[in-house]
Amino acid sequence: MYANPKSAARAPITVPRLHEMKGKGEKIVVLTAYDASFAAQCDAAGVDVVLVGDSLGMVVQGHSSTLPVSVDDMVYHSAAVARGLTGALLVADMPFMSFRDVDTALSTAERLMAQGGAAMVKLEGADYVLDIVHELTRRAVPVCAHLGLTPQSVHKFGGYRMQGKTKAAAEQLLADAKALAHAGADLLVLEAVPGALAKRVTAETAIPTIGIGAGPGCDGQVLVLYDMLGITPGKRPRFSKDFLAGHGSVLDGIRAYADAVRAGKFPGAEHTF
Repeated sequence: MYANPKSAARAPITVPRLHEMKGKGEKIVVLTAYDASFAAQCDAAGVDVVLVGDSLGMVVQGHSSTLPVSVDDMVYHSAAVARGLTGALLVADMPFMSFRDVDTALSTAERLMAQGGAAMVKLEGADYVLDIVHELTRRAVPVCAHLGLTPQSVHKFGGYRMQGKTKAAAEQLLADAKALAHAGADLLVLEAVPGALAKRVTAETAIPTIGIGAGPGCDGQVLVLYDMLGITPGKRPRFSKDFLAGHGSVLDGIRAYADAVRAGKFPGAEHTF
């Protein structure tokens, strides 16, 4: 019989706790996971937030993008991850076109939370998404927003490219971040934006920011688990680092990542756009 590692007794991470961490300057450690076993490793290593990302379409299913991932896929993987957690907050991605209007978004969120065990849902973009965020939060659904490089917009961007490079684009991203917070979002992922811009958004936005390729100035960091374990096929993203190298186990590698984030040692300049 195999036994999952259990984290030392700690109070479960909650949405108010994330806001408290921002206020106290405590770094928030986030990792993706897609099954119960890896989820248990993240929990035992003291990860604060576990994200069931639609990145599973690429690292688990072998697709070239996140677009083919379905709501059924997300519910299945979220429920598996939930069974491996005891303390970390579980966030689940809303996949492509699953929040195209209010009714569809409410249905998706209901499934991810009621069937998938998520405590928060994540969705990409701003614009019409502001109304979606407002309606979700009005119904007590915690929301994580996502700006910058939003993978579901890969075809519109023409590839996985850094965002917010021009002054106009940077000002728009800042305005979008503030609007999402005003609409009720409780957390904001900033992906592949200049470090200086991410730091400014973090300072001027009331909700915690989680960076990925956005420099050390965010309130926390997230990586795709398979990237930080060095097992994703092909070239590793510039903003990632293999934390399994030099460590004897997956658990030790995840602990090294968590320690580096909390100590401000990751990301470094080489991981920042």
